[in-house]
Amino acid sequence: MSRLRIFEEDQPQWPLVVHHGHAAISFELGKAGVRFEHWQAGQPIAPGASQDEVIAAYRDDIDRLMLCEGYRSVDVISLQPDHPDRAALRQKFLSEHTHSEDEVRFFVAGAGQFTLHLDGKVYDVLCEQGDLIGVPDGTRHWFDMSESPYFVAIRLFTSKDGWVAQYTGDDIAQRFPRMEPPAR
Repeated sequence: MSRLRIFEEDQPQWPLVVHHGHAAISFELGKAGVRFEHWQAGQPIAPGASQDEVIAAYRDDIDRLMLCEGYRSVDVISLQPDHPDRAALRQKFLSEHTHSEDEVRFFVAGAGQFTLHLDGKVYDVLCEQGDLIGVPDGTRHWFDMSESPYFVAIRLFTSKDGWVAQYTGDDIAQRFPRMEPPAR
């Protein structure tokens, strides 16, 4: 189940509030300028589907965002618990960073935890299958996929360079809860 926990930036032990419903999560994140949507596939997706098949299943929503927000490229990333570089990949995303473009991810399967650092608060968002998050450019954040990652995600970009991070050097991400491995 998708979840939003909001913390004071200096109180990582106790969330101020916890939301589980998509409407409440979308409302709270919207107030902070963060997009949160829930999408349904326009056609069935078989396990092991190709990138083209995954994109085709969500083509209407992808085209809407590309037209409205100016995204120019789309791809699909998939990570399994047995990936040989999973620990190095996880570490790459765990430090607080920003981007010069929006970070838009739609979870076709599995889950990931985006944590945003905004105006003295920390917004910890567990995204699961069907969730889209759009982190605005310049937003301080980090991402956790757990020690045993499993997700398939559609990524949208405005730049052909793809994912490029500018690390803040702040160790705040080390003080907040990590994502628990998904139950299967």
